[in-house]
Amino acid sequence: MCGRFALTATPDQTAALLGLAELEDFPARYNIAPTQPVLMAISGAPRAPGSNLPDRQAMLVRWGLIPAWVKDTREFPLLFNARSEGAIEKASFKAAMRHRRALVPASGFYEWRQTGGKKGQPYWIRPRHGRLIAFAGLIETYAEPGGSEMDTGAILTVNANADIAHIHDRMPVVIDPRDFARWLDCRTLEPRDVDDLLRPAQPDFFEAIPVSDLVNKVANTGPEIQEKGEIGPEPGKVRRQKSGADDSQMTLF
Repeated sequence: MCGRFALTATPDQTAALLGLAELEDFPARYNIAPTQPVLMAISGAPRAPGSNLPDRQAMLVRWGLIPAWVKDTREFPLLFNARSEGAIEKASFKAAMRHRRALVPASGFYEWRQTGGKKGQPYWIRPRHGRLIAFAGLIETYAEPGGSEMDTGAILTVNANADIAHIHDRMPVVIDPRDFARWLDCRTLEPRDVDDLLRPAQPDFFEAIPVSDLVNKVANTGPEIQEKGEIGPEPGKVRRQKSGADDSQMTLF
């Protein structure tokens, strides 16, 4: 899964990656969480003949997709991730997979490895090359009962590659810049035509850096949450071994 990520690139760098004309100024965001607004890019209206303007547009989207058919959002789960396997058929995502595929710019994401304690060990997972990347995203416009509309979105995930599997079994789908046009083309390409893009990143694409538990709190939004650090076992939480037990069988609550 992908429950937190960061976007620390400048607006100009982000626009250049996504092929956008320009973006309004925005600050670096080190701890983006579900329900917050996230930047996504979709295919825009067709360009006029002879135009050299980009045919993509940026949107601010609530991170947490709500399908159009939902009647009561209070009884509907928060869909901030979408499993790529079966997303074409799943009722919550099939319309967005067909009509509203998007790109989500990111500098990296966070994941937690469960260590046996109450709190898992968080990791800052970033591309080894250090550049900006784009996750595969989906957008759905939800019409609220009062008549107003809200753009909502999710990040597609896939089985983790060897870089991530020891931390978590899922990871976000990363779309290569060479495939941006294919992924965003909802006019001529069906979901089955881009299914091959929903795959784990190549081995050694990411590096995982253990960080402190500052990232656990949404209120912590500064660069210090990405500083290297590890969480040790909680004091007094180590179980006593039974007589004759092997040292390797010691566990934590």
